[in-house]
Amino acid sequence: METFLLQFFIFLTAAAVSVPIAKKLGLGSVLGYLIAGIVIGPFGASLIHDIEEIMHFTEFGVVMMLFLVGLELKPSLLWKLKTPILGFGGSQVLLTSIAISLVAYFFLPWQQAVAVGLILSLSSTAIVLQTLQEKGKMKTEAGQSVFSVLLFQDLAVIPMLAVLPLLATLTIAGGGHHDSVLFDISVLPSYQQVIITVAAIATVLIFGKFACRPIFQIIAKTGVREIFVAAALALVIGTSLLMMTVGLSPALGAFLAGVVLADSEFRHELESDIEPFKGLLLGIFFISIGASLNFSLIGNNISLILGLTAGLIAIKWLILVLVGTVFKISAKERPLFAIALAQGGEFAFVLFQVAKSSGVLSVELIEPLISAVAISMFLAPVMFVLHEKLTQNSSTESHDKQEDTINKGDHKVIIAGFGRLGTDIGRFLLSAGIKPVILDHNAGNVSVLRKLGFEVYYGDATRLDLLESAGASHAELLIITISDTNTAKQLVELTQKHYPQLKVVINANNRRASFEFMDLNLTEIYRETFGTALNMGQAAMKQLGIDPYEAHRLKQIFQKKDGEMMPELYKQRSEEESYISLYQKHHEHLEELMKLDNYDCITALDKAWTAKNPEL
Repeated sequence: METFLLQFFIFLTAAAVSVPIAKKLGLGSVLGYLIAGIVIGPFGASLIHDIEEIMHFTEFGVVMMLFLVGLELKPSLLWKLKTPILGFGGSQVLLTSIAISLVAYFFLPWQQAVAVGLILSLSSTAIVLQTLQEKGKMKTEAGQSVFSVLLFQDLAVIPMLAVLPLLATLTIAGGGHHDSVLFDISVLPSYQQVIITVAAIATVLIFGKFACRPIFQIIAKTGVREIFVAAALALVIGTSLLMMTVGLSPALGAFLAGVVLADSEFRHELESDIEPFKGLLLGIFFISIGASLNFSLIGNNISLILGLTAGLIAIKWLILVLVGTVFKISAKERPLFAIALAQGGEFAFVLFQVAKSSGVLSVELIEPLISAVAISMFLAPVMFVLHEKLTQNSSTESHDKQEDTINKGDHKVIIAGFGRLGTDIGRFLLSAGIKPVILDHNAGNVSVLRKLGFEVYYGDATRLDLLESAGASHAELLIITISDTNTAKQLVELTQKHYPQLKVVINANNRRASFEFMDLNLTEIYRETFGTALNMGQAAMKQLGIDPYEAHRLKQIFQKKDGEMMPELYKQRSEEESYISLYQKHHEHLEELMKLDNYDCITALDKAWTAKNPEL
């Protein structure tokens, strides 16, 4: 236990020191993690030793990342993306596998050549997505195309895991089986393997579709956030274990679970809960890749490994340029598309382990290939930086900003709290053609409102990560209808600190709450029951036989004078006697004013409004 804590401390300290420095130098966090790994690894300061054991643990960060990727892909969106996924992704994997296999065939038996081609066709989902997000390129044409290829690659890992043991029965390297899974289905008849695999995938889909939502609703009603986090982690771990049990990739289970829950009202809350764990594990995963570089092996075989690395990058780059040209990616975006994917991927480490266990590839063959993959992954962020430096000019910057503005303009309004008041505001905005992002922390309320057709998401709006997911960085207006004053104040303070561009409109339960919001320099404050009280008072007057226009006039006078009185009362709020005296003075003045027929806030022409006018 002591050794584990010491190693964990070293990893965290290395990350905390190296990543800020790397980002300050414009290198990105991924390169910072890789450098940290080299520094603390066996060939650096030698602070850590058992790299392989640590990598098994941190590979779960990749699994979590694919769960979050799945959450971003609603089934309807996935269906719409079928053409770019199959087109871009299918072409890249197929052509790259064939090209690398043909080159390898000059040196290896065909079974091993095919295995190497399949494994090296994959790119690093973790590095590429992380870097694209950091550089704000995910919404560009190249970013979307890269995402399609990566998604296909992640799905292609599944048949690769099935093909590698099959190649083992044909290769001269010998037999064996994949011992990294909990249950080896390769010993079963083929038809049983198919049945078990389909049943496992169906279980994830059915459970996610029909069981997850009710379970999360029950947990959300407890109001205990850590239980919700535990349930989210249990979901990811459980689906991963199920896939591993039948010999499939744990990432597939997590991805499928994410896709099934993409339409759920809990989507943003799940993202917010999983994100910190994913980020931490991915960071340690990258550090372990840096630490796993065997510099003794590289030094003894420098020409071979550098040749393998250069050949891998060159072949993938040429294939990607060809794919980009065939599928008509714009000439400006094509270089980024090619550079982003011209490296090995983290799944290569998993697949090489499977190939070694099943006897497809020998250790002597795998070690230089792993070094080449690791070096190519290390070079990926560097290539991003070089590409950015070479293509950076004023016209590009203005064009990117233009595209960012267009892509981020979908939701201009965020509503925090969708109770009785928020629902009416939301209905009003939607009917006017304004589609807000709606957040509410009442699971039962969210469930009912979604059945009515509202796009409401469960989550605590006072969490910065959830606000970011809702688009606060590019929205224009935040409407706060949260009944709890302290929570509403916390949200206002968070917004003013991190999103100063957001205008805020807020409701207050009473006058005291209004004063507290005025302390925060808010001007658009509306007492929740004030308008309803005035409307009910107007209706009461009409029921008593008072002329409808007269009731309307008195309501407007009262509303106007109350608004004028609030700033003066606000100044005296701490002096009880002065406050009461000022209040009584204003109230007496208001009574006198409402008796006058010629108050200048309403002209005589307004009498045409009355329902008693025979001409109307």
